[in-house]
Amino acid sequence: MSFVVELTENEWENMIEKGERISIVMFFSPFCQHCREMEPFFEKYAGEFKEKIMFAKLNVLSNQRIATRYGVMSTPTFKVFCHGKPVQEIVGEIYPTLLKKTVEEALEYGENCAKKSTLIDYSSGYA
Repeated sequence: MSFVVELTENEWENMIEKGERISIVMFFSPFCQHCREMEPFFEKYAGEFKEKIMFAKLNVLSNQRIATRYGVMSTPTFKVFCHGKPVQEIVGEIYPTLLKKTVEEALEYGENCAKKSTLIDYSSGYA
């Protein structure tokens, strides 16, 4: 059983931008070897932290507007969102312990970081 939600552009706004939970999104490409290497760890942590954080993934090839909106230049890119605001990012095939540490930091600091960050209007320039 997977605890990772695969999102599309249609679900993005409600699940991430208007979401109440802390979320971590893995931006991936189906052809990305590094993404395939990271996916089992992402799945593992999704199961471990399922009560506290929503884990999601977004295919950048079929959801290019979202990837562009959030400045995703390579895959995998992991972004932490709190109350719809991106508060942290790590890029590439990383040590699994670094990914887990990022998740733990999101739990510890995510709420405060989101409250102190500047609201960005992502709707401007995108139709």
